[in-house]
Formats: sequence, structure tokens, C-alpha cells
Amino acid sequence: MPLTDVKVKNAKPREKPHKLSDERGLYLLVTPAGGKWWRFDYRFAGRRKTLSLGTYPDVSLQKARKKREAAREQVAAGTDPSQVRKAEKLAQASAESFEAIALEWHARCSPNWSDKYATKVLARLKANVFPWVGKKAAMDIEPPELLAVLRRMESRGAVDTARRVRMHCGQVFRYAIATGRAQRDPAADLKGAIVPPRVIHFPTITDPRAVGALLRAIDEFSGHFATKCALRLAPLLFVRPGELRQAEWAEFDLDAAEWRIPASKMKMAVAHIVPLSEQAVAILRELHPLTGRGRYVFPSVRSAKRPMSENTLNAALRRLGYTKDEITAHGFRSMASTLLHEQGWPSDVIERQLAHAERNNVKAAYNRAQHLSERRKMMQSWADYLDALRSGADVVTLDPAKAS
Repeated sequence: MPLTDVKVKNAKPREKPHKLSDERGLYLLVTPAGGKWWRFDYRFAGRRKTLSLGTYPDVSLQKARKKREAAREQVAAGTDPSQVRKAEKLAQASAESFEAIALEWHARCSPNWSDKYATKVLARLKANVFPWVGKKAAMDIEPPELLAVLRRMESRGAVDTARRVRMHCGQVFRYAIATGRAQRDPAADLKGAIVPPRVIHFPTITDPRAVGALLRAIDEFSGHFATKCALRLAPLLFVRPGELRQAEWAEFDLDAAEWRIPASKMKMAVAHIVPLSEQAVAILRELHPLTGRGRYVFPSVRSAKRPMSENTLNAALRRLGYTKDEITAHGFRSMASTLLHEQGWPSDVIERQLAHAERNNVKAAYNRAQHLSERRKMMQSWADYLDALRSGADVVTLDPAKAS
């Protein structure tokens, strides 16, 4: 006789588990502790099998019957409901694994990053994290497990990579929390657990007379004209070498004396404005007839469809007689930072022009708007200062308040 809602509700426990049968293989198993489990018995490939359909009252009699009918249809179609259940559990576990969540997070965030940065982030996770905790559910990963992953990198001397991987893992865990697949971020508990990496400063020149000699040497450079222009612009703009060599003409407004670098090209994935001094605009106008019809301001000598090689500027400096221990293309940033600070320009203005990260997002947005006018003055003053050094004049420290 089929079960009724009242009979199911009033079923009492006994000393031993007992069944209350419904029909077509469905029954309620009542345990001595009072638990009520829905079960479905069926035969598949000549063997008797049992499928759990949930517990009462979470699963009502009506819902249990619907689940039974769905399972019967699977059997009729030649599919084992138990195997379907296992596959569903595996799929769910896979969707909640750290690797699956990390890949999902990367796919959503990477369109806002540069291609190079997106590739690096994924490569770090694949090489250092996925092999050890990738298949584990994100919510089950504890701080000691994640620390063991970071320690492997630290032990081979990749301290900076370990620090960056901890940051990436933290971003993944926070995404998992936001999507309901984790409760906490174990990476946050590991702050300070990795030895800070040794800071490596890029070689540079900061003595004014030596800077003047370097500028005169650049003026005498006899290599490719586009390379010479890049060398001349490097101290004027002090952007990162990768940002300079990948510059595109479409990013420049020479009439407005402005270069707007899109977020996709910036290290911190934030768009950056570079005010152009009169000297910088003049160099770009001089170069435009040569490369202006193409995409890149400094195209590769082998193909106009690609930017110049990342080694081009350093090779040019070596050709001028400067060793890698004296200055690199990246060293122009330190040169500008040091001398501008010595001249008394506000640190916030200099750091904003260097496109260094601002930890406070609200302050960062405010600074981008507030400091642009000051940065324009600073960049023109800096260009004038470099002209004076190039001429060999005895240059005194400038007062930013008097810069026009």
C-alpha cells in the first residue's frame, strides 16, 4: 500500500532499522536514532542496486517520488542512476576545486591585464600551485597546506615568486568567497610568513655632470634613427622600458602634448597619462615621418608589425660604452626619481608620474586628477634641466614653485 504524508510524518524509530515501502522500489528507511532516509531499489545489468534520494523532511514524499521516476527513466534508457550521481558529485567537486576557481577568476580578470602579465599569472599558478592543491576544494585548503606550497618556491630561491603567488592565491580565495565556494582566505594568514625578497636596484647615473655626458653620448648615437629617438625620450619620459618600446602612435596627442598609455600595457593594470614636454613633442614629430604610418612608434627593424626588441635600448647603451653595471634602460626611472626629489618636487607627484601603485584606491583616483597639472609643470622643468645638463652648464637645484 503506498505511503501517505501522515504515515511518513508519524513513523517512529525502533530498535533496528526498518522500512516503510511506497511503490516501484521506493521506501523510507527509519533508523533507531530517528533518521528517515529515502531509498530506491532497482536492478541494472542484472544486479540489485540502491540509490539514496535524500532525507525527510528535507525531501517530501512527493519530491521523493519525482526523484524515483527520474531514476526509473534513466534505467529504462540504459543508464545507471548511481553512476550518474557519482559523475554529478565529481563535476561539483571539480567546479569547487582551487584550480577550477582560479581558472575562472583568471578568465574574468585577464581581459583587464596586459597579455604578458596575464600569461605570467597563469604560468605561476600552473607551475607552483595546481600540482599540489589544485584538485582540492578551495574551502578545504588550510593555511599550513598553502604555506608548504610557498615554501617549495622559497627553498629554491624564488622568494619574489612565492610572494607574488601568495598574492594571486589570496585573490582567488576572495573570488571563491564571493561566489560561495569558500568561507575564508587562508593566504591572508600567511602574511609575513615568507622572507621578504632582496630589493635589487637598477644601475643608474645620478651625478648631474655624468648625466650630461650620457645625454651628449646619446646625441652622438649613430645607430638606427628610431632607436636614437627612443634613447632620447627615455630620460625625458622615464616610463618603464616595456611601455616605451610598445608605444603606439594612436596613444599620442601631440597637439595636446599628452601620451595616454592604456591599462592593458601598464604593470599595475591602470591607465597612465604622460605629459609631454616641448622637447619630447619635438622628438616625436621628427620621428613621425619615418614610423608614423605604422602602428608602433618604435617598430622592430625586422618587422613593422612588432615593437622593437626588449634588448634594443640596453644594447644601444652598451654600444655607447656604458656597462650594465653603470646604467640600464630601466635606470632612467631611478635617475629621474632621485634628481627630482633632490630638486624638491613633491613625492606624490613624482610617484604618480612613475606610475607606482597607490595602495588606497580612493587616494589613487584623487591623485590622478589632482596631480596632472603639477606633473605637466614637472615634466617641462625636468626636460629643461636635462637640456642644461647636456650643454654642460653648472645647474643649480630648481625650485618647483617657480617652474612655469
